[in-house]
Amino acid sequence: MTYFARALELAERGRGKTGDHPLVGAVVVREDEVVGEGWYEYDGVRHAEVIALEQAGEAARGAVLYVTLEPCSHHGRTPPCADAVVAAGLARVVVGARDPNPVVDGRGIERIRAAGIEVELLEDLAARRQNEAWRVWKSLGRPFVTYKVAMTLDGRVSVPGRRWVSGEESRRRVHELRAASDAVAVGMGTVRADAPRLDARDVAAATQPRRLAFGRGPLPEGSELELRPGPLDEELRSLAAEGVQSLLLEGGPTLATAFLAAGLVDKLLLFVAPVLAGTGLHVFGELTTPLELLHLRAEPSGEDVLLEAYLHEP
Repeated sequence: MTYFARALELAERGRGKTGDHPLVGAVVVREDEVVGEGWYEYDGVRHAEVIALEQAGEAARGAVLYVTLEPCSHHGRTPPCADAVVAAGLARVVVGARDPNPVVDGRGIERIRAAGIEVELLEDLAARRQNEAWRVWKSLGRPFVTYKVAMTLDGRVSVPGRRWVSGEESRRRVHELRAASDAVAVGMGTVRADAPRLDARDVAAATQPRRLAFGRGPLPEGSELELRPGPLDEELRSLAAEGVQSLLLEGGPTLATAFLAAGLVDKLLLFVAPVLAGTGLHVFGELTTPLELLHLRAEPSGEDVLLEAYLHEP
């Protein structure tokens, strides 16, 4: 494992604990020996770089710091990490990704370089993916939107005579996705047709996501969903202001196409089942222009194949 990969691994220890802060991991290396490690947890207050540098002590002087996100340069809950990096006397800093937060965005790197310390900026995809929801929330003021759908090989969202399109493993993974999201949403057409619960079931979930319905009401009597009837962009901005960083979209073709046409989908997760339906609704409606996909990946999901792609750089 490389030192930077170790920093990414450490950052994951803060998953689900950082609140409105990103995941950050840091490793201090001197003469090919790890002398300090740290990661950010909201309750710990101190940032990953400071924890790693304190652990390294005097061994940090002339050492190399590997950190997954650009060190902050402003006074927030803690003093600037860039100042701590400079004070430690490091020889070199390897940064995984620039911080998109407008109050940082390059200033931390500039501060460190101005002190004569060499800085290498990787703009590593894994580092950006690690904080993909937080990055969009901070830079665009809306939640990171993932559209998830189960589909057949011929692009249909239902199979005659079958309750489910996808297999058991894919359905379990959807509940894991819900558990990892701040909110889950469908459109009113899906609400009326299926009365979905949208909760995370039979998986470890610290809290349940907010469960939303986009579109005009009223909601059916007894529905536990939260109606969001306004324009999509306005509703997303309102959700972001309420702390929603990630939104899992599970609606049908109408809602998916509306989000795609508005440029509001960041990632696609397509669970493709090995079946040809031959009839039924297509997964997407008509789009006025083609949409290029980025960083396409495929992996098995039980008997299905999960395709993942981005609409925008994470």
